[in-house]
Amino acid sequence: METEPNSEGMTRRRVTAVIAAVAFVSWESETVMANESSNSPGATRYDGIRFRRAQVQGVGIHYQEAGDPAWPDLILLHGFPSTSRMWDRLIPTLATRYHIIAPDYPGFGLSEAPSPTAFSYTFDHIAAVMSQLVKQLGIAQYTIVMQDYGGPIGFRMAMADPQAIKAIISQNAAAYDAALGPVWDARKAFWKDPVANREALQKNLLSLDAARTRHVGKTPNVELYDPNSWNDEYAMLNRPGMADIHTALFYDYRNNVASYPKWQAWLREAKPPMQVVWGRHDVSFMVEGAQGFARDNPNCETHIIDAGHFPMDEKPDEVRALHMDFLSRHL
Repeated sequence: METEPNSEGMTRRRVTAVIAAVAFVSWESETVMANESSNSPGATRYDGIRFRRAQVQGVGIHYQEAGDPAWPDLILLHGFPSTSRMWDRLIPTLATRYHIIAPDYPGFGLSEAPSPTAFSYTFDHIAAVMSQLVKQLGIAQYTIVMQDYGGPIGFRMAMADPQAIKAIISQNAAAYDAALGPVWDARKAFWKDPVANREALQKNLLSLDAARTRHVGKTPNVELYDPNSWNDEYAMLNRPGMADIHTALFYDYRNNVASYPKWQAWLREAKPPMQVVWGRHDVSFMVEGAQGFARDNPNCETHIIDAGHFPMDEKPDEVRALHMDFLSRHL
């Protein structure tokens, strides 16, 4: 037997559905407006971060991609012995306004790590691989965000194709001798005599204690640092073949120091919009190394903050706000 529809119940359900729809549209509108109008570190976009892979010059390169490809492009170049994961606190904020590519270099993270006999581990070569990845992705102009090892890679990319560079953000990346403090004594000795000083170099650079010190430096706020950071990095460095790879690559670091005058001259000539954010508690790169950028480049702003070698470890909100403000003024 059929029953007559209950008009009162149907009306109640329709009203409930309309209220829910209006509430959803209102929430969605507010979310979009917040993402589009805010440069504050509170605006984030975690949805849609993609983990991809590309073959570049015969090497499998892992990279993260986030944000709309129609937006301005940012290339994030990580430090040592980190990976694209070091940007995990930054990418969701940048992705609200920018298109992000964050690769792992050959021999790092989830990218392939051919032996030093099959791949030349030099900063020239890694920069060439990163430049080729950018070209393969169809990116013609971009902003570099670089930290530590990302500095020598980023400078090489910029000088090889200066018309491609819209701006540079640098976190604790050395380009001046003043940055190289006492911790570099063992490293300089290795450059002079690699065989005699290999063991001392590996203790200074590749040990668990070195990985921890690289993060916490001289900070009084050790409790703000996630121990997983240096434990994960140390685990990567202890995979088969990694000690040889990173010893070989660090031997080439001497050519970065020799290149400092060339990079400084390029900054004086090109004068790209630039932001330097430097953690004062860094023992890998002394804070004095932060001062030269603005002397050579009048379009550089420098921020010394209470953080370590990886500024995002201790002051993620401050760093995100600084970067978003800089980018909003220059892109």
